[in-house]
Amino acid sequence: MKLYYPKSHYNKADRGLLFPLLKPFIKAEGFTDAQRIATYGVSEKDIDFTDHLQMANVVILTMAWNYYVKTKQEKLAIAFVEECAASSKKVIAFNAGDFGVRIPYFENLMILRPSGYKSKYTANEYALPSFIADPLKKYYQTDEVFVRPYLSKPVLGFCGQANPSSLNAIKEKGSTVLRNLKAYLGISKNEPQQLLSTSYLRASILNNLQKSSTLKTNFIFRKKYRAGVTHDKDSHQTTLEFYDNLRDSDYVVCVRGAGNFSVRFYETLAMGRIPVFINTDSPLPLDNLIDWKKHVVWVDYKERAQVAQKVKEFHEALSKNDFIDLQLANRNLWQEKLTMGGFFKIFFDKTSKIGF
Repeated sequence: MKLYYPKSHYNKADRGLLFPLLKPFIKAEGFTDAQRIATYGVSEKDIDFTDHLQMANVVILTMAWNYYVKTKQEKLAIAFVEECAASSKKVIAFNAGDFGVRIPYFENLMILRPSGYKSKYTANEYALPSFIADPLKKYYQTDEVFVRPYLSKPVLGFCGQANPSSLNAIKEKGSTVLRNLKAYLGISKNEPQQLLSTSYLRASILNNLQKSSTLKTNFIFRKKYRAGVTHDKDSHQTTLEFYDNLRDSDYVVCVRGAGNFSVRFYETLAMGRIPVFINTDSPLPLDNLIDWKKHVVWVDYKERAQVAQKVKEFHEALSKNDFIDLQLANRNLWQEKLTMGGFFKIFFDKTSKIGF
């Protein structure tokens, strides 16, 4: 499969808005394939790039659509999509960030994004995983899951920010109202968001779980995102504490953040743990291929008050062997379908069958 992207669109100053799959390949001179594999989990042998649009099987818009909006170059992106349409080529674009931006509809445009609301996805939008480094290899120098035995009273983990303050909840909702107003008035191209205080939602769910006698909680509360750490995040003690919390838990509470998705969800799967997934109309990757309800404790937002009971019922339905098998299956699911290499291999194969 040959991949084409317009190289002239790349802007090093906004590398954070580069299409995810291009990050491992647009690197400084001297970056080796061994480093690429270790850092991103993909190899130069996995992708065959071409400089000729007509020869491409896969066409990628170099930068996230947010970049073209931010730099007032949306016409450049639109012109490229239209050029590809004239050559009967589909284009894959990236809608980045917690909120995403509104993108015009084109029949030949496919959009990958981590956020948004599943019920509002258009026919050409697809959920994208949050790509993370393998935590078992990075922090524990192993690729073997720390298998936990079945306990009658399961351990529920969480390490992160949660705020039960009603005043803070009002402030968060006020910020959302102002952001949405700008979107409705056309001042901003950001997509409007659900009126919700996510830190308060997280706190209320955790509080509910702490009151339950049917499970044991292993919670570490932070006052700020990533405990306020801004430098050397990956090696900071709080990051190690975060992964130790996952390692030492059976289930992990995964509630959306500012955007309607959870990086913790993917970190949990990578560690071979079982997410307690609070569904806030959240899109999940490859949901036509993955039976997500077999891999997570699924709790719809309207049923959030019953979260402890949902965990209890899920856990009691598993045998001792089932519980161990699920830990291994979740790790395998992440490795095969939710890493950068695994996801894009499946996505390209899937899209090639619908006229790519």
